[in-house]
Amino acid sequence: MQKKWWHKKTAYQIYPKSFCDSNGDGIGDLPGIISKLDYLKDLGIDIIWLSPIYCSPLADQGYDISDYYNIDPRFGTMDDMDRLIAEAKKRDMYILMDLVVNHCSDEHEWFKKACEDPDGEYGKYFYIEDCPDGKLPCNWRSYFGGSVWEPLPGHPDKYYLHMFHKKQPDLNWENPKLRDEIYKMINWWLDKGLAGFRIDAIINIKKALPWQDYPADRADGMCSPVEMLKHAVGVGEFLGEMRDRTFLPHGAFTAGEVFNEKPEELPDFIGDNGYFSTMFDFNETIFGGSEKGWYDQTLITPNDYRSCCFASQKKIGNIGMLSNIIENHDEPRGVSRYIPEGECTSTAKKLLATMNIMLRGLPFIYQGQEIGMENVEFQSIDEVDDISTLDEYQVALDAGLTPDAALKAVNRVSRDNARTPFQWDASANAGFTAGTPWLKVNRNYTKINLESQKDDPDSVYQYYRRLLALRKDPAYAETVVYGDLLPVFEDQDRVMAYYRKSADQTLLVIGNYKTQPQTLTLPSKIKHIVLNNLPQLKTEGNEIMLEGYQAVILEVFS
Repeated sequence: MQKKWWHKKTAYQIYPKSFCDSNGDGIGDLPGIISKLDYLKDLGIDIIWLSPIYCSPLADQGYDISDYYNIDPRFGTMDDMDRLIAEAKKRDMYILMDLVVNHCSDEHEWFKKACEDPDGEYGKYFYIEDCPDGKLPCNWRSYFGGSVWEPLPGHPDKYYLHMFHKKQPDLNWENPKLRDEIYKMINWWLDKGLAGFRIDAIINIKKALPWQDYPADRADGMCSPVEMLKHAVGVGEFLGEMRDRTFLPHGAFTAGEVFNEKPEELPDFIGDNGYFSTMFDFNETIFGGSEKGWYDQTLITPNDYRSCCFASQKKIGNIGMLSNIIENHDEPRGVSRYIPEGECTSTAKKLLATMNIMLRGLPFIYQGQEIGMENVEFQSIDEVDDISTLDEYQVALDAGLTPDAALKAVNRVSRDNARTPFQWDASANAGFTAGTPWLKVNRNYTKINLESQKDDPDSVYQYYRRLLALRKDPAYAETVVYGDLLPVFEDQDRVMAYYRKSADQTLLVIGNYKTQPQTLTLPSKIKHIVLNNLPQLKTEGNEIMLEGYQAVILEVFS
């Protein structure tokens, strides 16, 4: 694997709408982000990924883009964006935007023109089919529920394809003119000084054509879009072309949101000449999923979490570098998901951070993760904004769950858990806004907030700072960034442990993933305690006695 400039960095995802509101309108904005750059630098962040801030009707919170070349006024202006890029550069920080090119908004100029003339040039930018008598081309289900086919406005016998929300028509990547437009837009942003992109839902750009039905997996007679992806062949031709015409000439950093990739394709995706610099590890996030819906999802246990992480590490090997996450804008809060109910203490949160961030790969911190923000307790479905959660709530009701049971089922994995405003302090609205926040602040903000943790050496926040500093510490950086990862103690219940080994150093990362103490016999003697989430470590000879949820990073003799 060739060494790259970004390997020793740490990335941070900002969900702009919920990060920091500078003007009191209840929505986070670019000036708010600029005001927090020094905070992020002090935390140890180098790369910042912004969820979409383009013009959008916000049917899917900005992932439905109506103008790729402009900033939505809710978030600020293009001058603000230029200032953000410039201010980040002064601090040796890099800005990424979200690249959403599987689909656009039905309010985009291209789609409006396609509706005016479906058989004209812009009609070919989308998948539009004649459907006499409403006979649909295939039985695929949208990711947000219902058919992927929707009547084209003004043309009752024509339907357009949307893999996501009906206000997100899919772009036809089979059309070279459409691809040219996309590449032109990407280069325009990179020429402005953007460092690169996080690339949204990109595996979906290649459809299995011609249209065909697959076996239904629910009572609605439709099949998951994931089934279609199994049959789609040739996405690499599009991705390689996009890399060569945009990312490569600019030396851009790219992180792909890639699901359902085929194992043999991994070198093509993130090898030395991969389509992307890196891709996210979603092995833990998809664990326990059910075709029936969220309500039927299996809870992940500490042993499952360990297995998922190690399976991803083994799969990637030395092909490239993964991006490791605990949570993001599409997932619930990691501490509420990966720590069993009733065990979510500050010590447990530090253990989870240790286990994830010391994995081989690029850590992506999601806003609020560094202070241990937790899931929300929705009192009513009326408090929910997320379209995916609303759909899954209905799926649960249709399956016979009571409203209370359905709410509890979707609450666990709702995307709104990660979208509540950042908890800066204990003042009104957690210091996020002087106005009324667009989404309610989590009720626990008076207990969990940055201000209360900033100067507390024992806080989750300060632990994250120390953990992230290891990636830049000359004494450990080579091992933490490039060292091999070798699992150990895999047969020990609720222990997650692994070596990170370089040519002249061995680190042992160990976490006791349960509330009761556990004793382990180490294969080699301890040279030095690098980091400990508790004040002390009990040792006797080669034995260590770990307290409940104790996590340690040890330098040991090879």
